[in-house]
Amino acid sequence: MDLIKQIREKARSNQRTIILAEGTEERTVTAAGIISREEIAKIVLLGSEEEVKAVAGKTGTDLTKVRVIDPVKAAKFQEYVVDLCEIRKKKGLTQAEAEKLLKNTLYFGAMMMYKGEADGMVAGAQNTTGDVLRPALQIIKTAPGISSVSGAFIMVSPKQEYGEKGMMLFADCAVNPNPTAEQLAEIAVVSARTAKALAGFEAKVGMLSFSTKGSAKHELVDKVAEATRLAKEKDPNLIIDGELQADAAIVPKVGASKAPGSVAAGKVNVLVFPDLQAGNIAYKLVQRLGDAEAIGPVLQGMAKPVNDLSRGCSVEDIVNTVAITACQDLN
Repeated sequence: MDLIKQIREKARSNQRTIILAEGTEERTVTAAGIISREEIAKIVLLGSEEEVKAVAGKTGTDLTKVRVIDPVKAAKFQEYVVDLCEIRKKKGLTQAEAEKLLKNTLYFGAMMMYKGEADGMVAGAQNTTGDVLRPALQIIKTAPGISSVSGAFIMVSPKQEYGEKGMMLFADCAVNPNPTAEQLAEIAVVSARTAKALAGFEAKVGMLSFSTKGSAKHELVDKVAEATRLAKEKDPNLIIDGELQADAAIVPKVGASKAPGSVAAGKVNVLVFPDLQAGNIAYKLVQRLGDAEAIGPVLQGMAKPVNDLSRGCSVEDIVNTVAITACQDLN
């Protein structure tokens, strides 16, 4: 069974409630029908009920098992207004401003999650990443002990000698251009959780650099070494080492030679890159030159999972992203 099939099976057993905030978008409506039919998750579509039904009719989608909510007509709209004003009172949010925001399905969906009425949310077929993340960060916020969101890819390589039988998690490949040592430490901790939740393997984390255990001296190396120390403080049970060069991280012979006695060197299955340039370049090169499948990006670090789609996504992409969201840890 391939990884996506495994994730879908796990999602079926979890039976979480996932919001599709762009409920009048054709691919989203079609995906909602597939997800409900295959019982991957319980789906809430947000948007005008008339428009949703019109799109369903056009696409031939059965929404019998899908809950459709129009934020403007929702029974809890005013309750949400009061709660949002309380959440954002330090920013001086007025009732009128809250009402305007909650007419936006992304804000309404985030409030549903905040109130415990949904477990996760997926959007991005029509909205930018910033639009998707902003309401979630304002309302749901990040997980305890985590200050920033990051993006991970699960790379599945036909070469099974590296990582976990060819599976590895790469982070951060999507969000933070130049993370601090503290942020890198957080990325390490949440990436280990993502690897366990989605791929089912125990993480062995490598904090990557152009140096292995002091072989080079530079402030960039110092940052990675400090991040490794902080990650160990945050999670004393985490199997992690750094700073490591990529070959020392994943090749057993090289790891044993360059970092003898290391708990992770040569066995790493979670690679934490020192910055976004390195992470983004690496996953795309491995995908294209190594014929690896790249599953993601998976957004991690939120108190409840929110995932962003590409605006060029397919129906299958939406189905898979919902399945991933339904498998992520709930904090």
